[in-house]
This record gives sequence, C-alpha cells and structure tokens, in this order.
Amino acid sequence: MQIFKNPDFKFMKYKYIALALSITVILIGIFNIYFGKGLTSGIDFSGGALIQIRFKSPFPIGELRQTLSAAGLEDAKITEVEEGQREYIIRAMLPEADVEKELEAHELVGNRVIDILRDEGDREALQKGLIDLNEVDTEALTNLLSTSFPEEAAAAATKIIQYRESTTIKGIYESSDQLKELDLGQLMESEIEEKTFLGSLVTKRRETVGPQVGRTLKRKATQATVWALIGMLIYIGIRFKLAYGVSAIITLAHDVLITLGIFSLTNREINLPVIAAIMTIVGYSLNDTIVIFDRVRDNLKSMRKHEFQEILNTSINQTLSRTSITSGTTLLTVLALFLFGGEVINDFAFTMMIGVVVGTYSSIYQSCSLLYFWKKLFKPKKGMGK
Repeated sequence: MQIFKNPDFKFMKYKYIALALSITVILIGIFNIYFGKGLTSGIDFSGGALIQIRFKSPFPIGELRQTLSAAGLEDAKITEVEEGQREYIIRAMLPEADVEKELEAHELVGNRVIDILRDEGDREALQKGLIDLNEVDTEALTNLLSTSFPEEAAAAATKIIQYRESTTIKGIYESSDQLKELDLGQLMESEIEEKTFLGSLVTKRRETVGPQVGRTLKRKATQATVWALIGMLIYIGIRFKLAYGVSAIITLAHDVLITLGIFSLTNREINLPVIAAIMTIVGYSLNDTIVIFDRVRDNLKSMRKHEFQEILNTSINQTLSRTSITSGTTLLTVLALFLFGGEVINDFAFTMMIGVVVGTYSSIYQSCSLLYFWKKLFKPKKGMGK
C-alpha cells in the first residue's frame, strides 16, 4: 500500500530549521520545568490518596473545592470525570511538613476527604448504627440480612450489589424506588429500609501510596529509562555503526524532553502510566528510526556517487508511505483513547499522542540530520554504512 507515489520531498533542505525548532521547544520546556511550574508528580511518586467519588446529587466543582479548602485541603486536585457534576477524581496529599509520615497517614487523608464530603444526614445515620447501602460490600450485606432471611440473604445481597455496580445506576442508589425494581419482596425491602440508608456519595475507586514507595517508584522509573537508552545505544552501535547509535539516542532523548516539557506546560501529572507511555514512545520512535537507518545503509551501497544528503532524502522518501501508515493508524487509536477512554487512561493517551507526532517528526528530521552533522563533523574517508 503506497500513500505517496514516488515522493521526492527535500527533507534535508530544512534540517537547520527543524534543529532550531526542536532546540527552542526543548529549552522552553526545560526552563518551565526548572524555573516555572515544574513537573507535577502524581501520587505514584509523591505519595498521597486518590479517591474517585460519585455523588447522589449534583455537587458543583466550585463548591467542592471550597469545602475541601475550608477543611485544610486547599491543595487537593479535582477532576470532573463526566458532565453532570456528580463524579470526580480527587487527589489529596499531605502538607510538606508531613511528607515523611507513613502510609497510614496518607490513608487518613483519604478517610478525611470522604468524611468532609458526607452530608449531615449521612453522619446522623452512621451514628445510629445504620449501614450505608451505597458503600457496603456483598459479604457485609449478606451478614446483615442473614439474621432475618438466612436462606435468601446471599442471593439478595449479590443482586443488590450487582445492580448498584451496573451501568444503569452507575454505582449509587439515588432513591429506594430503585430497590423495588429488584423484586426482593416487601418483607426484605422493609428490613433493608430499617437497617440501611442511602448515602450521599459512593467511593468508586481509592488508591493510597506512601512516601517511601513513591520515592522508590521514582528512582526505578528513572533507572528503567536510562538503562533502556544505554541498551539501545549498544544494540544500534553493534547492528549499524556508532554514529547511528548516537543519533538514535539523541533523537530518543529529544522525544522524551519534548514530551516532559509539554507535560510541564500543560500542568499534567507524571505518574506510572505516563512513564509506561514514555517507554512506549521510546520503542516506537526507535523502530521508525531503524527502518530509515536500514534504508540509508542499503542506499550507501547502491548510490555511492551521490551526495550523502541526497542519500538521506531518498531513504526517507522510500520509507515515507510506511511511516505515514504506521503513524496515522497509531495516532487514530490513541486519539480515540484520549477522547473516549475516560479519565483513568487520559494521561497515557495524551502522552502517546504527543509521542507519536514528535517521534515521527524526529525520525524524519532529527535522526537523519544528526547523521549528516556527524559525517560533516568527523568527515570519514569511507561510507558510513561500511
């Protein structure tokens, strides 16, 4: 499949413009990282609590932020999961003075967020010993019902929890009328109404990371990236020549720096899924670069009398259809994940989108340009592919 029929684009003609553009973008990113907003670490690296909460009634994000600020959690980050002001992801961390506290302290932060956001009716019901039907699990509900309905308790509890978790009511019972749709029987419905209440919120997801774990994850993520780059340098140096390996590694560093710079400028969090996406970008960009390098090496043999810049242009043009098809289909996939994949995978998809675009650009302009500059700098007597 050929998107381009015998393309003859003069890519290397713009190598200095491309180099200046890349350096400018990287410097802007580095400046913002060290002197601006910096990189925001997620709870994977900084420690803290992540709570995804769905409210029974709409809770405006401004009011939510004001409620948390009044309770001393003004640094909590709030993200609305879907329209309707009902479901949010809240990231809460300990104050700087308490960052050395253990995991239990971070768990208390999560408990505190939930307690703050409960309404007065919830607190009164809990003081009376009632069970929150929107938070209870299957085992606890079975035990609650088994005193009056020993034979039907397990089946009824399973039915209630499964319906609560279904897409129909999205994890939270908003009224007792919804329970009547399950046909549990009047006696059991009365029992449930007597011993439980419908809380104003439900915790759909909760994660807690201690400070020591966060530091370990940050160190391991950095080590993984560095060792991956070193391994690639060694492989490409053996498979091709040193010039190719150095060019590829600089190109990969270029992709990572631009991605981190964009994350800094957009104030997005760096977490483990983002690190996974960056590693994926490194592999993706390297694969595209090696395809072009392989064609350069072949053309060095078949185009001995041509200028090196012309060989580079020819090699890029010969692989252009393959690059366009691969990058285009990948970009469509990650764009779909970014638009429709939800909050949990949003940062990963955003990183992949940036990586696909930057990786394709760098494979064409930076990797080949670096080969050209290497040849000009060291002026080898023989072809670089030999």
